[in-house]
Amino acid sequence: MTRRTVREQSGTTSIPWYVSLFGEEYFDIYGTLLPDERTTREVEGIEKLLALPPRSHILDLACGHGRHAIPLAEHGYQVTGQDLSEVFLERARADAQARGVQVNWVHGDMRELPFVAEFDAIINIFTAFGYFDSDAENQQVLHQVHGALRPGGRFLLELMHRDALVRGFQPFGVSRREDGLMVVEERRFDQCSGRSTVELTLIYPDGRRTELAHHTRVYTPTELIAMLSRSALEVEATYGGLDASALTLDSRRLVVLARKPALVVAGCRGRR
Repeated sequence: MTRRTVREQSGTTSIPWYVSLFGEEYFDIYGTLLPDERTTREVEGIEKLLALPPRSHILDLACGHGRHAIPLAEHGYQVTGQDLSEVFLERARADAQARGVQVNWVHGDMRELPFVAEFDAIINIFTAFGYFDSDAENQQVLHQVHGALRPGGRFLLELMHRDALVRGFQPFGVSRREDGLMVVEERRFDQCSGRSTVELTLIYPDGRRTELAHHTRVYTPTELIAMLSRSALEVEATYGGLDASALTLDSRRLVVLARKPALVVAGCRGRR
């Protein structure tokens, strides 16, 4: 049986791809591509780049199943994870409980953050930015980040690097997982809109098929720096990965580290 989850229709309401994709099938696709060793390296990089003191407050925005939030909590940070997928959050809660750590899990849309000047840092990792149909909606996410950060707080953004995506673009790919699952990817990239579309067909060993997709606005470093500036976030550095490697045209990942300006208190000058 084939199940289409790209754009399901219910009356006049369509389900966005970022609701359909992040269910149980996501783990079939990406589970083996995200081993514990990779997560450990990424968390080490996050900690080094943020350089925060112990017990600092961190928001993992689009936290997924807690792949980074839980280790950060284990390392002594006060962590909140927000995600739109209840499937992911259920896994995150269970994993955090099993590992004996406390994380504040929040179900919600990244365009609406229920926090005001609460965090020393916000992280957004593994291309969890650019999900929405319009640039204005993606910009709104950055406005929300600014509002949720404390003055002087940092924002760490990690996502695919558009320059490398274009240079090495492959329109088609097939891979087979160890359990026999075959994943077929059909990829398109529109250079004018900057949108990447990937249509996935999952073929299970028993013959079942599932169709999914993701449609991401992929921004250049120049565009991201301008967007961050419009949200009053000052870019401190760019890298080619969470390991703080140099950003080159061939860097597969793009990392941007930005800061919300600290409050400036003007001194009072007495009269002579």
